[in-house]
Amino acid sequence: MANEEHTLRRRASLELLRAEAADELSVLVHERLRAGEDPWEFMDELPTVDELVVYLLRAENIAADGGSRPNASRHYRVLRQIALEYPPLTKAVWSLLGDANTHRRWDPTVRAEAS
Repeated sequence: MANEEHTLRRRASLELLRAEAADELSVLVHERLRAGEDPWEFMDELPTVDELVVYLLRAENIAADGGSRPNASRHYRVLRQIALEYPPLTKAVWSLLGDANTHRRWDPTVRAEAS
C-alpha cells in the first residue's frame, strides 16, 4: 500500500533545520524593518522558528507529492507525521493545527471573513 504522506525523509538534524529557519526569519524581520514597518505591528504575524521548520517540512512533503496542495485531512496527517518524526516540534505542530493562529495571513487555517 502506497503511503499517501510520503514518509518524511530526515534531510538534516533538527538543530540545522532550526538554524536555517532562524536565518530565514531574521531576513524577513530585517526586510520589513528596512521597509519602515513598525516591529510592534508585524512581529506577532511572523511564525516562530519551530513553526517555520514545520512549514519547511510540510513544503518538502507537498513537493514530493507532485506539488498538489493538500486537503484538510491530508494537511492534518502530514503535520501529525512531522510531530511523530520530530518530537520537539510537537507543540508547534499542534498549535498550527488549532484555531490559535488564524490571525496570521500565512497560516493555511485562516478563515475567510464574510464580506
